[in-house]
Amino acid sequence: MSSCDSNVITMSDQLTPGDSLTEGEVTVELYARAELPTQFGDFMIFVFRSNLDNKETVAMLRGEPSDAEGFPVRLHSECLTGDVFASHRCDCREQLEFAMKQFGRQESGLLVYLRQEGRGIGLGNKIRAYALQQNEGLDTVEANEHLGFDDDLRDYRVSALILRMFGLKSVQLATNNPLKIEGLRNGGIEVEHRMPVLTSVNEHNVHYLQTKAEKSGHLLPSHYLGIDKVRRG
Repeated sequence: MSSCDSNVITMSDQLTPGDSLTEGEVTVELYARAELPTQFGDFMIFVFRSNLDNKETVAMLRGEPSDAEGFPVRLHSECLTGDVFASHRCDCREQLEFAMKQFGRQESGLLVYLRQEGRGIGLGNKIRAYALQQNEGLDTVEANEHLGFDDDLRDYRVSALILRMFGLKSVQLATNNPLKIEGLRNGGIEVEHRMPVLTSVNEHNVHYLQTKAEKSGHLLPSHYLGIDKVRRG
């Protein structure tokens, strides 16, 4: 955390385990907090629990949201294969590290780590979708639909409540996904600026990224993905 006068009580200081916030049928409660030094800088880690899915959502805070407007934020969905095992099938680990490095450099930012593996279908079903892509030639959207799921089942109500618990009213959001922007706005958080997250493209994830752009509406420029070249070829 950034240094501050020890007599100043900040918003994150005021949050203590047991604090909660309810909106409609969803309640989020802070369960635990501690300091967490990382290779990207020193953070405070907060663990929240929700009655929506009974999962633990993590928030990594660097600096203090002293101004309730325009604070840098990344909503990152859990991806075991990418975040932990460095899979080349997706860009998840690079997006996670992009945000952590960015927040470390600028000494402020909030990363919310969402337990919504596989865009909400879970780890086992994500691996089943991988098998369909590998064996049947389906893309990531078609594979989900083949298994009986929509393209994206993620829910951002818990994220919006967590941001509100930190006193945030508007954010600069690091994302390529317009559904995250819509989800936060529906939860009472204004997104005043979008920060694109463009990572490296490789032979294993290029089709996945192209599908996200063309079918899921992700804001990825065609020249970045080589789509123009593919279409001309």
